[in-house]
Amino acid sequence: MSEGIVRVAAAVVVRADGNVLLAQRPPGKAYAGYWEFPGGKLEPGESPRAALVRELREELGLTVRRAAPWLVQRYVYPHAHVELNFFRVFAWEGEPYGHDGQAFAWQAPGRFDVAPLLPANTMVLRALELPAVYGITRAGDLGEEAFLARARAALGNGLRLVQLREKDWPVPRQRALADALLALAAPHGARVLLNGDADRARAWGCAGVHWSAAALGGATARPQGMLCAASCHAPEEIARAGELGLDFAVLGPVRTTPTHPGAAAIGWDVFAASAGTARLPVFALGGLAPGDLDTAIAHGGHGIALRRTAWPAAEFR
Repeated sequence: MSEGIVRVAAAVVVRADGNVLLAQRPPGKAYAGYWEFPGGKLEPGESPRAALVRELREELGLTVRRAAPWLVQRYVYPHAHVELNFFRVFAWEGEPYGHDGQAFAWQAPGRFDVAPLLPANTMVLRALELPAVYGITRAGDLGEEAFLARARAALGNGLRLVQLREKDWPVPRQRALADALLALAAPHGARVLLNGDADRARAWGCAGVHWSAAALGGATARPQGMLCAASCHAPEEIARAGELGLDFAVLGPVRTTPTHPGAAAIGWDVFAASAGTARLPVFALGGLAPGDLDTAIAHGGHGIALRRTAWPAAEFR
């Protein structure tokens, strides 16, 4: 760790309804009056998780029961260069109260109404709007009609993020599927990303583009005005996606899959080593089912990417 960097543990306390807890910085501190995710500095020799547990107990009166690493952000303020280790806290005991008299507010992701917010939280605010499950199309296996019937069921059950991945198809056939899938997704507010070219994704009305690892490696900047994600297979690719400011990445295969039988599975430990310290949300991919969501989160993942088991699927969180 470079000298002069202030390491901080920050808590995204997530209520059952999806709302998250924000705290207002008290008078006398830098950026007094700004809203932030609660937390505090690491003490010498203290791990980020230990600091999280201590800070929530000391500052909010909460006892952490379930928390998972999520993102690491760095930001240079005029008064300090900070490294923020964000955790999502899903279970706790107690009701929040401010030992320093600071105000608290529960806020809905995408509809925050408190201001101003600390600028270091920009990526976190975007990430909070991502659902926990990312469905990848398999129309090539099922045929368009059968796939769209399953897609209708999955969207009805709560799927809100989809990657259209039929790269071997002729472009007109891909476009026809995109039109049909977008029509199904629109009433649910679901977002569809095209695996391929950003200009084509934009022209077709998709919410974003999903890059291959090769496309990520050759990119010098991310497209603006749309979501941008990438497939990654190694820590350096996750780091590259973070440097370019992508919205999220997919990392795997965590387990072996029928579609890529020759690809070595990385396992949960290797996944955790990259996901829990990434600058951006990371979805676990490869041989997974909806029941693996909690395991992925516990290992630092934002959620899971599903192909075979997404169509249709159980109700998503």
